[in-house]
This record gives sequence, structure tokens and C-alpha cells, in this order.
Amino acid sequence: MARTNSLAFRLLAIAAIWSVLGLAGGGAALSSLFTRSAEGNFDTRLNADLDSVIAAADRDAEGKLNVAQSFVDPRFANAFSGWYWQVSSLDAPPKPEGAETFLRSTSLWDQSLHLGPPTALGVSRKGYTLGPRKRRLRYIENVVSIPDEAEHQAVRPAADHRYRFIVAGDVSDVEAEISTFNITLWWATIILGVGLLSAMFVQVRLGLAPLARVSRALAAIREGRADHLEGDFPAEIKPLADELNALVAHNAQVVTRARTHVGNLAHFLKTPLSVLANEAQGSQGPLAEAVSRQVSVMRRQVDHYLARARTVGSVAVIGARTEVAPVVSDLTRALSKLYAPRGVTVDRQCPDGLSFRGDRADLEEMIGNLLDNACKWAMEQVEIVVAPSGAGRLKITVTDDGSGLNDDQMSRVLQRGERLDQSKSGSGLGISIVKEIAALYGGALTLGRSSSGGLAAELVLPAADTKV
Repeated sequence: MARTNSLAFRLLAIAAIWSVLGLAGGGAALSSLFTRSAEGNFDTRLNADLDSVIAAADRDAEGKLNVAQSFVDPRFANAFSGWYWQVSSLDAPPKPEGAETFLRSTSLWDQSLHLGPPTALGVSRKGYTLGPRKRRLRYIENVVSIPDEAEHQAVRPAADHRYRFIVAGDVSDVEAEISTFNITLWWATIILGVGLLSAMFVQVRLGLAPLARVSRALAAIREGRADHLEGDFPAEIKPLADELNALVAHNAQVVTRARTHVGNLAHFLKTPLSVLANEAQGSQGPLAEAVSRQVSVMRRQVDHYLARARTVGSVAVIGARTEVAPVVSDLTRALSKLYAPRGVTVDRQCPDGLSFRGDRADLEEMIGNLLDNACKWAMEQVEIVVAPSGAGRLKITVTDDGSGLNDDQMSRVLQRGERLDQSKSGSGLGISIVKEIAALYGGALTLGRSSSGGLAAELVLPAADTKV
């Protein structure tokens, strides 16, 4: 999940990006909507208060404007309550700054609201200003024309007088409400985002679980613990599982056919070679000797390439697996009996549970050649030790107490067909075949000296996991 090139990371990254963008955009939109709604409600309240102040204003018989306090909200009666109204005459002669207020609410006490030039008649204006105690106020102003009382219109001509009405309210409560809403909104958004990411993580893990099962099933096939993909897979994965099973089956069929053809070819070649060898043995002369030599060479070549072809086929088989202990036990028992007349004993140290990731016949040929070679040159003692060697590897060491080999001889004996002592039976292919088979499996064969002075052959091969 942590790898950046994994499907899980890509799915989670894409989902996380879209979730963050969606939640951030949605949160910003909700915050903006709530802010506009709160400010709109506040402006509506200010408009209502402004209308009530205008409705409560009236000119008396002397032409003086009065505002009936009983018709105005009680909030305007408390000093510095945060709610204020102010009425100024626009027709009166100019007065010094601070003395132009005609009427004001009790809440203003001895202070005034200074908003700059008034608007035109009948035009409303909204905005922000600083009020008493430097508190931020939201205000609404309007210029209204108020005529004289009707009973005085007969005495003097009717006249309209313009007045500037201002109503202001402290916005701290609204701003606090907006701030509380925004904090709650963003915490809720964060919690929702974490919940969505957790749900997406679980969804991705569950959604990709069948792929992990396919991976484990393939590993089991490769290690020989199964011969096909097992289990029920989702509809999207089942075609892949079916194709993999078909591929595994086809691979086994191809390898089987190849082995059969190689065996048939070897059998076909061995029969004519046997005829030629028999004819050469029954004849005398240089030609017969030359034929015998070439037939011997051809037999070695056929044996070598037959073993190599069989090994290549074994390596190609998916799921090949062989337990080492039974193979070692069978070979040491057989060779102990074979070389008992010479007084050679074969000891083994091979714990149970170790498995070679390959074909049994190949393992038998590698260990058999090494043990047979050691028994031929040993004085009395041959030992084979099998042990794990790092992750996914096992080491097989075969030692004898013979005369051993020098460095040049060790290099020569690894070459195909090289025999250092013609008095010993064999084709000279055993050690080289072990080396080539080990290389085909990704292993290696090295030669050295044993503690008793003889030859030590160390074979490193791939190991299969323990069966479960």
C-alpha cells in the first residue's frame, strides 16, 4: 500500500485529492452561504428598526421633529447597548462638527455617528463604521422628507423637510456566530474527510484483496504447494485466474511433449550408436578404432544433451518442488552398499523440511554425481551436509578424505568430458553436468579442500518454502 507505483496508492491518492477538493469547496460554499444569510438577517433587522424610527418621527406644531420612543425597540434605550439610531436635519443651517445631530437614541448617550456626506433623497446606503467604544457597527441610512402637520398648512405654505435617518447595530454577535459556525463546519469537514479516507482505505483493501489472493496462489504454484489457482474470485478477476490456470496447464503440456520428443530422439540415436559400437568391436584396424572413439564421443554428447534438455524442461515447469531429505537418504543408502566392499562409509546430515525448488530427477542426478565421485576417490569417509543458506537458498556440501585436487585440477574437472584419471570408470561428464544443472536453476557449484585434505564440493540451489 505504501509503494507509490501500486494500484492501491493511485486509487487512494485520486480519491483523497477529489475528496479534499470536494470537501474544501463544499465547506467554503456553506460558509459563504451562512455568512450571507447571517448578514442578510442582520440587515433585515436594521431595515425594520429604521422603518420603525421613521414611522415614529413626526413634526410638531412648532416644526420641531420628535421621535416617539414608545414605538422604537427598547434596545435603543440602554446606554452603549450596541444598537443606535440618529436623525439629522439636512435643511438646517450648517453647524460645527459634533453639533449637527438633531435627535439620537439614548443608547448613544453623548456621542454621535459620523458617516460622511448623506445620500440622495429616498436612497438607502449600507456600510460599516466605528461607534462608541470603537466597536464595529453595521449601519443603514436613508434620507426622508417629512411635511408639516396638516392644521398648520393653512397658516403657512406646506413644506417638506429632509432628514437623515441612521440606524446602526454592533456586528460582533453576528461575527461571533459566523466564526462559531465556521469552526464547527471545518471540524465537521475534517472529521468527515478522515472518515471518507478511512472508508476509502478499507474499500481499496477489500477491493484489491482478490489480487493479493491471486499473487499468493501464484507463489504457491511456483513453490510447488499447488498446481493451479484455487478459490472463488470476483467476476472481474475470474477471467484472469482462468487464463493463468490455462497457461500453467499449457506450460506443463509443452514441457511434457518436449521431454517425450527428447527421449525419443535419444532412443533413436542410441540404437544406431550401439550397432556401430558392436560392429567396430568385432573388427580390427584403424577404421574400427576411429569408429569406436567417435561412437564413445557421440554417446557422451547424447547423454550430456539429453540430461541438459531434461533439466531445462524441469526448470520450465512451474511449481516443481522436491524434498531433499528423502533423496539424500535413498542415495546415501544405495552408495553405502555399493562401496561397502572398499570400506567406504557415507554419512549424512540433512534436517527434515528442506525442499529444492526443482525436479526430483535433477536433484538426484546432482547429488548422485557428487556422492559417486566422492566415493570413488575417498579412502574411508564421505559426508554430505544439507543446510539452509540465506533467504530462498539451500547449501549441499559433499566432502571426502581422499587425496583431493589442486587448483588447476579443480578448474579442469569442471570442464565437460574432462577425466583426470583414466583408471576410474566414467565419462567425465558428472561434475560438469552438476555444474550446468545447478546453473540452469540459478545455483552454483564450487570446489575446494575438505578439512581431511580431500575434495569438498559445495552446491547452492534455490529452496522452496515449507508446505503449509
